[in-house]
Amino acid sequence: MTNEPHVVWHEHSVSRKEREELNGHRGCVIWFTGLSGCGKSTVANLVDHKLHSLGVHSMVLDGDNVRHGLNAGPGMLKERHGEDFAKRFGLGFSAEDREENIRRIGAVAELFASAGIITLTAFISPYRADRDGARALQDEGDFIEVLVDAPLEVCEKRDPKGLYKKARAGEIKGFTGIDDPYEAPENPELVLDSAGKDAETLADEVIDYLRGKGKIK
Repeated sequence: MTNEPHVVWHEHSVSRKEREELNGHRGCVIWFTGLSGCGKSTVANLVDHKLHSLGVHSMVLDGDNVRHGLNAGPGMLKERHGEDFAKRFGLGFSAEDREENIRRIGAVAELFASAGIITLTAFISPYRADRDGARALQDEGDFIEVLVDAPLEVCEKRDPKGLYKKARAGEIKGFTGIDDPYEAPENPELVLDSAGKDAETLADEVIDYLRGKGKIK
């Protein structure tokens, strides 16, 4: 609902059920969350590949990729559109900007799911309230929160982007797990042991979950 009187919701002529029947499976959102370096993007892309090989319509929304476009930061927008535009619309990494980042992604994921697409999101999404807000946009059972679980010391040892090293050196401020908190899910639908299992095994666990819940055949 909106308080803007000139903004009116229009019903689609093709229903979600009809789109899902055409696809041959149900749409949903699989929300991967966890510390930087835990393996979210790797597992999400493996699941996407496996779904594609099964003939399932899927799409990955990756944190870094989205930050290149829809949720680009001030620096990137300044280069493209100028300083004033960047100040107005650029998203940094403050608590407020992270909240808006996840709000936008939740809305986009809902659109994909309503089109009958299995949507995989890979974002740290450190704040529980923001993830709960994304869940609230989905029908019951259509938001699958997946904790990709690896201890901080494991993620820091992997450090594929060198971000932990920069955060420890003070070059990055507000980095999740170092000087900003990560609020782990209290009741996720699925927990993946990223420290003890390889990514291929974890991806298979997600596929098995989807089959068990009747999302795919």
